[in-house]
Amino acid sequence: MTDTATEQATASASGNAATEQFRSKQRAGAPAADTERVNTLVSELLGATHDIIRRHKVTYAEYDALKSWLIQVGEDGEWPLFLDVWVEHVVEEVANEDREGSKGTIEGPYYVPDAPELPAEATLPMREDEGGTPLLFQGQVRTVDGTPLAGATIEMWHADDDGFYSQYAPNLPEWNLRGTVVADPQGNFKIHTVQPAPYQIPTDGSCGRLISAAGWHAWRPAHLHLKVSAPGHHLITTQLYFNGGEHVSDDIASAVKPELILEPTPVAAGDGREVTYDFVLDKA
Repeated sequence: MTDTATEQATASASGNAATEQFRSKQRAGAPAADTERVNTLVSELLGATHDIIRRHKVTYAEYDALKSWLIQVGEDGEWPLFLDVWVEHVVEEVANEDREGSKGTIEGPYYVPDAPELPAEATLPMREDEGGTPLLFQGQVRTVDGTPLAGATIEMWHADDDGFYSQYAPNLPEWNLRGTVVADPQGNFKIHTVQPAPYQIPTDGSCGRLISAAGWHAWRPAHLHLKVSAPGHHLITTQLYFNGGEHVSDDIASAVKPELILEPTPVAAGDGREVTYDFVLDKA
């Protein structure tokens, strides 16, 4: 389903869309700053930076290159991308270290709220000629003690077979491969979609220049994004990967966990693959 216009998605356009999405999320208001905690965190961050400079004898040329790069990250709108790729996985690990339920991982920069609401068995919005292997993703949402969670919501979004996300690449329908599925009275759901492709994070902007300078690769493994929630329970934000897929073992975003790897099997009749994966939510 490659399309020339789709392929012209740029780091700048994608980054600015992610920045605007983040800003709209923040407009609801942020909690008041805790002066003591800000002092502690910023002082330790600066101290660690100072230590790196001293240990590695950072030169003025390197310092100026860093300053120029930091300015350009902002101009490219890539701060959400930078932070979500290289920092968020540790924040998520700390935030959810006491959870008993299903494992989560990073949200990433491409979430869009208010995707179309769909019934317990549904097909994600997609183009008539959507590329990719058909995939049936099904399961149950329940509590830690095993009680089914009737009416739980499963928000799903993912890249297409070319590795592009709707609302972040041109020439894709607004809600392509995005939806909010409402589980049935037993907490069950069945979502028909297509298996996404691995993709490179945008490399024509500041993050790409960092990747090139450091000799890293820019690839993320194919994955499904999900947010699973129910009243009175903690929301799970996660990504699910495919066993044997490229870059599962060396994800640039360090977001893969063993518990998040799917093993789809061929469907009993027809084309495509299917997989069952249940979600267990902690009480809030």
